[in-house]
Amino acid sequence: MEKNIKFPVVDLSKLNGEERDQTMALINDACENWGFFEIVNHGLPYDLLDNVEKMTKEHYKKSMEQKFNDMLKSKGLENLEREVEDVDWESTFYLRHLPQSNLHDIPDMSDEYRTAMKDFAKRLENLAEDLLDLLCENLGLEKGYLKKVFHGTKGPTFGTKVSNYPSCPKPEMIKGLRAHTDAGGIILLFQDDKVSGLQLLKDGDWIDVPPLNHSIVINLGDQLEVITNGKYKSVMHRVVTQEEGNRMSIASFYNPGSDAEIAPASSLAGKESEYPSFVFDDYMKLYAGVKFQPKEPRFEAMKNGSAVADLNPTAAVETF
Repeated sequence: MEKNIKFPVVDLSKLNGEERDQTMALINDACENWGFFEIVNHGLPYDLLDNVEKMTKEHYKKSMEQKFNDMLKSKGLENLEREVEDVDWESTFYLRHLPQSNLHDIPDMSDEYRTAMKDFAKRLENLAEDLLDLLCENLGLEKGYLKKVFHGTKGPTFGTKVSNYPSCPKPEMIKGLRAHTDAGGIILLFQDDKVSGLQLLKDGDWIDVPPLNHSIVINLGDQLEVITNGKYKSVMHRVVTQEEGNRMSIASFYNPGSDAEIAPASSLAGKESEYPSFVFDDYMKLYAGVKFQPKEPRFEAMKNGSAVADLNPTAAVETF
């Protein structure tokens, strides 16, 4: 990273003391100018995070590694000879927590791992809602506004993408995860503190998101950009592969419910808004085919009721 840019790290414990105003200002600046920030002293027990990391890595070795190697063979990626632009170098499985959990449907998970992930997810759900209220405070919205919008009639959707990014012999040939913005609301990422790889696009440069021990990385999805009428932005990010080390990534997505009606908040929109109004599930149906394309045409398509085909959607991807 050639530029001397300090990635925003927020100490949540300072919200309870004399530095609350400065801490809230740091969160607001991060949301306006980065779309990302990293939180420490967030209240999640460190022993829980350590156990989740340990068991996630053990689960990969036991149940996922061979599947990943088989995928490489099936796609002819064992010996990369040219750049690959339509495949990600990652091993992934998905957990859904809300509105209904699939935790007990995932094969090969130990009871201990399931118990830890259930506890982990519930704590992250509570943290996500606390963070949304902090955003409301910064935005001048009434407390609970974002949670209410996300609720719809069935409650929010909440799920976790558990990923491993194994070492790659030719990292210049393939991305761990291609560049995209996240479709949903607020994303909470527990990432490997030893193997880096996550980058965000800021002012035309790819900036590393620093791996910090026991931190949680926060980023904003497309829905918060729409609701805040562009005051807060979702940001393009990617994962680059590494020649050494297996990077763990556990991303939890706190999103609106499927029937939630999304629109710019009236107090932030003024008389007119460039952003669309829509039902969240309709946006997700569009996003599934165009995840790795810029967000602006998605917003325009939702605003004008354009056909999805106009965006040349690719194969559908798993989303929350």
